Amino acid sequence: MPFPVTNPSLARALAQRGYAEPTSVQSAVLTPETEGRDLLVSAQTGSGKTVAFGLALASTVLGESEAMPATQAPLVLVIAPTRELALQVHAELTWLYEFAGARILSCVGGMDPRREARLLAGGCHFVVGTPGRLKDHIERGNLRLDELEAVVLDEADEMLDLGFREELEFILSAAPESRRTLLFSATIAREIAALARTYQQNALRIDTVAANQPHADIEYRAVRAAAHELEAALVNILRAQDSRALVFCATRDNVRTLHANLMARGFTAAALSGELSQAERNAALSALREGRAQVCIATDVAARGLDLPDLDLVIHADLPTNKATFLHRSGRTGRAGRKGVSVLLVPPMRRRRAEMLLREANADAIWVDPPTPEDIRAKDEDRLLNHPLLNEAPDEAALALATRLLERAAPEVIASAFVKLAQAHLPAPAHVTILPPEATRPARAPRAATSHGPSPRATVSNGTWFRVALGRKQNADPRWLVPLICKAGGVTKQEIGSIRIFDRETKFEIAPHAAKAFAASAAAQSEARIEPAAPPSTPRPHYDGPAKPAFNKKNGPVKPHAPKPYAAKHEGKLSEQQRRRRNKGGRP
Repeated sequence: MPFPVTNPSLARALAQRGYAEPTSVQSAVLTPETEGRDLLVSAQTGSGKTVAFGLALASTVLGESEAMPATQAPLVLVIAPTRELALQVHAELTWLYEFAGARILSCVGGMDPRREARLLAGGCHFVVGTPGRLKDHIERGNLRLDELEAVVLDEADEMLDLGFREELEFILSAAPESRRTLLFSATIAREIAALARTYQQNALRIDTVAANQPHADIEYRAVRAAAHELEAALVNILRAQDSRALVFCATRDNVRTLHANLMARGFTAAALSGELSQAERNAALSALREGRAQVCIATDVAARGLDLPDLDLVIHADLPTNKATFLHRSGRTGRAGRKGVSVLLVPPMRRRRAEMLLREANADAIWVDPPTPEDIRAKDEDRLLNHPLLNEAPDEAALALATRLLERAAPEVIASAFVKLAQAHLPAPAHVTILPPEATRPARAPRAATSHGPSPRATVSNGTWFRVALGRKQNADPRWLVPLICKAGGVTKQEIGSIRIFDRETKFEIAPHAAKAFAASAAAQSEARIEPAAPPSTPRPHYDGPAKPAFNKKNGPVKPHAPKPYAAKHEGKLSEQQRRRRNKGGRP
C-alpha cells in the first residue's frame, strides 16, 4: 500500500528516504476522519510515530500549498520527555519538511538558552522541546504561542511518569483554545485519559496494537548466570552476537563501572546517563549510530523514543523495575520491520522476578545458558570462513601484493597471519559457570500448617557448610542473616539449610548443587567475609536414662534408700516444742 500523501513536498521527502509503505499508525492518522481533529493515539514503540504525527499535521500547517507560509511565531509545538527524544524528533521533522521550507528549532535542557532565545526571535514554523525548557521560554517571553495551530505531546505517559504534569498543564493552558492537540503514548493509562479529557476537544481515539500484544519483531531471551558472573555472561553475549548493542543498567554508578570494565576488556564502548552533558550524550549516540562504538551502556534515559538504526541487540544488565520499562527498553531494537533480540541477565535469586516480568509483558522468552568460550571460538571460526572478502575477486594491486607474499612465505604461514590479524581486535571471551537447572529454579518452600507465620525453608541434606564472622555478640539473627547470605552468594532462601549461631560466628549450610557457585560469589563480594567451614560439632545429648548411684570418695558407692518423711528428715533441727506438737499430730 503506497503512502496516502497528496502534498508533493512531503511525498518527495518520503520517496528520497525510501519510505514505500506506511506503518499501521501512519495509515491510521491519514484516514479521512482524522482530518483537522484532535487525536489520542496509542502505538507500539518503533512504529514510526514521529513521521505519523508529522504527516497528520500537514493538512493544518500546509493545506494545499507546497511551501510553509511566512510567520514569526511558531505554528506547531512538539513536547517530548527527554533531550535525546526531542533532538531526534527535531531531526525527523527536519527531513520530512525539508522541501516545504519549514524552519524547525529545538529547545532542550543542557543547551544554551540565550542562543535558543535568539533563534526564536528570528521566527520559525516548528518548535520541539522538553517541558521545563519550553515553560521557561514562555515565562520569559521568548516563545510566543498566539499563532499556534497545533500541539503534539510525544510519549505523554513518560512525561507524566517523570513529573512534568505541572509544566504540561502550564503550556497547554497558555496555548490558544482553537489549536489541534495530538497526544501520542505507548499506553493510554488513567492519567493520560484525564489529560486528554481536559485539553482535547472531541478527540479521535486510535489504537494500533492489540492489548498485551508483544513486539512481533523482537526475540526475547533470558540468560541464566551466576550472580558473580553477570559481567562475564554479558561479555560472552556481546562476543557471540557480534552486533551493535545497547546495555541497560539501573544506576549511573553501574553505567560508569560497566563502561570502564568493557573498555578495559577491549570493547569500543560509549556511556549514556543523565549526569553527562548534552554534548557528551550526543557524542555517545553518534558513536553508536555511526559504528564507532560497538556497545552503548545506558540508564533508562535511553529507554524511550530513541531510534538507533541497525541496533540488533538490547541487554538488560539490571532487571527492569516494571513492565513498561522492560517494553520500552526492548523497543530500541526490532524497529521499522527489522528483527532484534532482547536479553535479560537473570541470576538465580532473581529468577521469579524475571518470570513475573515476562508474564506481565506477555513476552514468550526462551531460557538459555550464556555462551561459553568454546561456543564463541566456534562462531569466530564460522564468521571468518564465511567472510565476504573471501568471496570477492581481488583487485590488481591486492593480487600483486599477494603474489609477492607467496614468494616470501608458505601459504600456511600467510593464512595463519591472516587469522591472527582478523581476530586481533576481538576481546577475549570470559569463563562462565553453566548452572544446573535446579539451581536456577528452586522449588517453593512448603507453606506452614497455620495461617500465620513465615513459611519454613526447604530441607537441605548433605550440604556444604560455611561461616560468617557474625554471632550473638553482634546480635546475629536469622531474620537479617538469611537476606545477607542470599545477596552475598546469589542463592535463594530455599537453598539455605541449617543455621547455627555461636558467640562470635554463625555457621550455615548451603544445598550441594549451589555450593560451588555460592563459594565463588561470596568470595567476590566485600560486604561480609564468608568462607568454607567444618560442620558444627554435635552437641552432647541430654541423659534420660536411670539415675547414676551416689558415690562417696571414702566408702565407695552409696546404697540407694527411700526418702525420709519431712519430719524425720529434719529430726535434728526440731526444737522440743516442735517435737511435742508433732507427737500430738500437729505440724512441726
